Amino acid sequence: MTPPSCHLHPWVALVAAALVTLVAVDDGPVPSGATFTSNSRAAGQVTAAADWTAPTVAVVSPGSSVKDVTTIAVEASDAESGIGSVTLEQLAPGTDVWVTVCTDTTAPYSCAWDTRPLADGSYALRARATDRTGLQATSAEVRTTVANRLVVTLDSPGDEVRGTVALTTAVHNPGTLTHTVRLEYAAEGASTWRAICSGLRSPYACAWNTTTVASGDYELRAVVLDSQGRAVATSTLVEVTVDNVAPTVTMVDPGSPLSGTRTFAATASDAHSGLELVVLQYAATGTSVWRDLCTLTQEPWSCRVATSTLPDGSYSLRAVATDAAGNSTTSAPVTQRLVDNTVSSISVDGPDLMTGTVQVTAAASSTADVAQVRFQYAVDGSSTWTDLCTDTAAPWSCAWDTTTVPNGTYSLRAVMVDGLGRSLTSAAAPGHRVDNTPLRGLDVQTANGGTSAGRTDNGDTMTFTYSGAVNPGSLLAGWDGTARNVSVRLRDGAVLKLGKTDDTIDVLTTNGAAVHLGSVNLKGDYIRKNRTATYASTMTARTTTLADGTQQTTVTLKLGSVYWLHLTYPRTVRSSSTMAWSPSALATDTLGRACSTALVHESGAADREF
Repeated sequence: MTPPSCHLHPWVALVAAALVTLVAVDDGPVPSGATFTSNSRAAGQVTAAADWTAPTVAVVSPGSSVKDVTTIAVEASDAESGIGSVTLEQLAPGTDVWVTVCTDTTAPYSCAWDTRPLADGSYALRARATDRTGLQATSAEVRTTVANRLVVTLDSPGDEVRGTVALTTAVHNPGTLTHTVRLEYAAEGASTWRAICSGLRSPYACAWNTTTVASGDYELRAVVLDSQGRAVATSTLVEVTVDNVAPTVTMVDPGSPLSGTRTFAATASDAHSGLELVVLQYAATGTSVWRDLCTLTQEPWSCRVATSTLPDGSYSLRAVATDAAGNSTTSAPVTQRLVDNTVSSISVDGPDLMTGTVQVTAAASSTADVAQVRFQYAVDGSSTWTDLCTDTAAPWSCAWDTTTVPNGTYSLRAVMVDGLGRSLTSAAAPGHRVDNTPLRGLDVQTANGGTSAGRTDNGDTMTFTYSGAVNPGSLLAGWDGTARNVSVRLRDGAVLKLGKTDDTIDVLTTNGAAVHLGSVNLKGDYIRKNRTATYASTMTARTTTLADGTQQTTVTLKLGSVYWLHLTYPRTVRSSSTMAWSPSALATDTLGRACSTALVHESGAADREF
């Protein structure tokens, strides 16, 4: 393509022979370079070399095991600017830090991987390819076992297991040794090992009937025995939770008749692997066709439903609970619950956390028409109701300026007047928190930057957002917001006397003192029972000014390596959740005003953290 040219005004000659080069650097795709040149004859030229496509790269599998020095081949290509370099990286067992093996700049790309100094075990390999414009791509991981000596490996059958489970074992580099393999289990923390399968020869197939042991946490291992029955090699331990016990679940009776927007709820629990989800369902009386009312992935097991979305009539209601191991229980049904929106009905709703001006809404209906809806509030626990406003036309709503009342929790209700002048008052809706503290938490989010989604890894981030400008020194003495080394602590819910899915993160200095960010309940089971994992991490803060002139501070934690990975056993979580952040009152804004301690729930749809 011929570069575009243009004639410039004579004053451009004042910057004769000026050359300006613009370079943009970002984590995403690198834009094409552009050069603008002007000379005393006022001629300009723009040249763009477009390469908007990242290269492709893949590691060629070296096989199930390797030893000594082995050549690892990498396939990489870039159709536009070409490959600039390919870097091969290794991830050792029990670590989360990728280490460079070599960098190659000439095709065909390969590395001589010297495994002799390495500990035997299962390694991951990946490659990063960079094209000549700086665009980069990372390959999928390839796993192989380094076996310079006799090595036995036992694959994890999963974090939670039930029924009969296939266990997969491999023996690497046995040479001429006559051997068998025995698979064993022990209750977590116990020293007594019992056999699952014995006398195994290649391919060492074993099926473990987990119903023969009590549900709970176990460790598994594989042992290689020589012809004299002596143990010559033992695998690293694999931890599992055996759960052959179904959860318990009960559907809460919502009452009858049902009209307007109502809360439907269940109670559920699981003693071992933890609840994965609870589904509330309904079926028309006299039928066996059940339909989902809502699907819930964390407590409380409840949802608000507009009953007007259901045809009037009689219904049965039930709840189905499923745990992480896949066991499921269906509750006894609650029967003969009448949905009737043909008679007068009124219900009220509003945000759980209310700041500034919020909308309070109502669902109202009457066979005599609705003349007006009056909205009211009262301090929780009080019987003194105060009018907010009166609406005379649907949709029924009221704008409430919450700055006119003290911070605290309030109940809402609505009073409907029908066309005949008759009044009907809704049930009170308690627990709405008003918080107009100058500084408060707004949001908490995580992002995956590590090797496994749903697991706390090196490279993952957690970001806290405040409603105003935070003084960094109130979070950590002497801190100015620039990168600072800290420790991120992940604790099992049981350590804090909480539930199985209440694993919690807080932040400490490298000396073990608290950083005043508060704590975050991940609402998931991210680490094994009674364990604590600590990550060497970095913390940064940034304050930005929004379009409306207000300021917000974000604090970002980037997780590094975990200490003592083989003792902490972080878990991979598959279910979605909504984190809950409890900010610290020791955090202050730039005027010294303390942060609200009101609970902050992660915004957006429930998702899998990290």
